[in-house]
Amino acid sequence: MTEKLFPTQEVGSLSKAPFLRKKLSEEHIRASRDWAICIGVEGYEDLLAQLKPGIQDDEKLKSLEDWAALYGIRFHESAGLDVVYDGEQRRVEMYEYPLMHVVGFKFVGYVKVWDLEIFKKAAVISKPSLIKPYHVEEFEFVKRKARREIKVPITGPYTLADWSFDEFYAKRKLGVDDPVVRRRVNKRDMVLDLAKEIIRPNLEALVNAGAKRIQIDEPAATTKPDEVDIFVEGFNEAVKGLSCAFSVHICYSDYRLLFPYILDLKAEHISIECANRDTRACGMDEDSRPGYSVIRLFKEYGAKMRVAPGVIDVHTNFIEPPELVRDRLLYAAKLLDDPAKVIASNDCGLRTRTWEVAYEKEKSLVAGAELARKEFE
Repeated sequence: MTEKLFPTQEVGSLSKAPFLRKKLSEEHIRASRDWAICIGVEGYEDLLAQLKPGIQDDEKLKSLEDWAALYGIRFHESAGLDVVYDGEQRRVEMYEYPLMHVVGFKFVGYVKVWDLEIFKKAAVISKPSLIKPYHVEEFEFVKRKARREIKVPITGPYTLADWSFDEFYAKRKLGVDDPVVRRRVNKRDMVLDLAKEIIRPNLEALVNAGAKRIQIDEPAATTKPDEVDIFVEGFNEAVKGLSCAFSVHICYSDYRLLFPYILDLKAEHISIECANRDTRACGMDEDSRPGYSVIRLFKEYGAKMRVAPGVIDVHTNFIEPPELVRDRLLYAAKLLDDPAKVIASNDCGLRTRTWEVAYEKEKSLVAGAELARKEFE
């Protein structure tokens, strides 16, 4: 990652590009043109020539994915971010998408997460095996088109396991009477199988294709406090021996539960959500910055990894003033006693926000990081 203080990065998803929808209207086509001009999408006239109001079938939508990815890349670059990706424009959902490429799972129905957000939940029915690596083609496209550093997001083994029903491991005869111990053994085996058979081959394929930075998403890491060590073991098994800067993104969690296990995590940095639990007041005192108090633990435990605290709340349309972003970053730097250990980031992906809101938020992230940087000149 760039050597300057407070480098800026995206975390993952954007909502889909204006034209990447089943029912296309004249308004969507106009928005596609306006955004192309705003963010500098080269050759967009060729895209507009393909767009007609009406219903777009799956084949048509598939043919537009390269354009959507290009829009996502230019969106982040135009906002000024140092590290970018394509906004996950080709993906369905962070859990469902990877399991579409895995043998050993069956989808059983939809689960509501929050608001109108749902995902299709699966059950593991046999030992998982990978059909083929599922992020390489999208990465190769981003690598060809991006003008900034790239960070590839991929869902981690613990979250895939924790969000699935177990209809395979739990049926084995282990000779273990204690149900708590048996459940833990089953969960660990499932996580490690996913790490070895699914996630590692994907990571290896990405590294071989030239990926330098990979973010492993593990939102479920602290869901079960007695399994945090299993999350760490699964992560380390997946990245073992691979030459790449790996990071972990964990959002909306009780981060205190990560310690001391997180000290063994083979990650270059950790991305955490802080803005959502913070105030909107500027300032660098404890009362103004309650959302960042957990960062103290990284200093107290002597964690060597860098920290990417979220300074942009992705679950509100409030546009953070650059001065607020600055103060959040400076407070994090104070808690870590080292500004070089702080990366400027969002709480999570921005897919629940409109492009208009997301763009202004990303620009504020960049402007706020620049203000923070000036404090050390």
